[in-house]
Amino acid sequence: MKIAANLSLLFTELPLTERILAARTAGFDGVEIQFPYEVPAIRLKEQLERAGMPLVLINLPAGDLLEGGPGLAAVPDRQEAFDAALQEALTYALMVRPASVNVLPGRLAEGVDRELALETLEHNLWKTADAFDMLGIRVLCEAINPLDMPGFLINSAADLEALLQRVDHPNCLAQLDFYHMARQQLDLPSCITRLGERIGHVQFADCPGRGAPGSGELDFGAALQALQASGYQGWLSAEYKPGEQGTEASLGWLAEWRGR
Repeated sequence: MKIAANLSLLFTELPLTERILAARTAGFDGVEIQFPYEVPAIRLKEQLERAGMPLVLINLPAGDLLEGGPGLAAVPDRQEAFDAALQEALTYALMVRPASVNVLPGRLAEGVDRELALETLEHNLWKTADAFDMLGIRVLCEAINPLDMPGFLINSAADLEALLQRVDHPNCLAQLDFYHMARQQLDLPSCITRLGERIGHVQFADCPGRGAPGSGELDFGAALQALQASGYQGWLSAEYKPGEQGTEASLGWLAEWRGR
């Protein structure tokens, strides 16, 4: 079991580049960073090499998504901005070499027909998957629950499966987040079975609360068993909010998972 730390949510008491070594010291095998672009690529590469940690995943720049906007990937009149984001990610990835790059679908933009948004997303995912395929880097797309992010275009495993069927590129796979499925009260083992070999990356947090495993009600044992049955052998990334206790105090689950 390869377990990574999401450094956008964990070890945030430290500067971003210092979180890499902190993650290794805590017992993680790799790291992922949602949007690392504020750090020069050469500097991030140096810190990764110094700590001996692989970079598991980064996100493609997503425009105004985190500020409540629709983002870039599914907005027809933002094609130029998406292409610029793709080029920025390609240039950055050439230096830091992440295993995967995640393209966030974004929200349905005001006044845009859903089918047109999906066509735009399909086009952009295929283009991105093809571009990164030449670098040996996997491209992912994820579903996010509409309770935490209203208007998000892709919500469920069924949505994600349908999208990947449309894209139909061997280098475009699913990023499955346990929390986002559980937040919608979807049966997680069923989601895993549905996506099966299309799963390219897994993130997790407990639910409710998006805290560390054990802080909520999510049945991680059943989820991990289903994941193993699916044949998945990739990364599991801890993308949770440790709360006021801090990251170090939230890691009680890690030793238990190592024993599975």
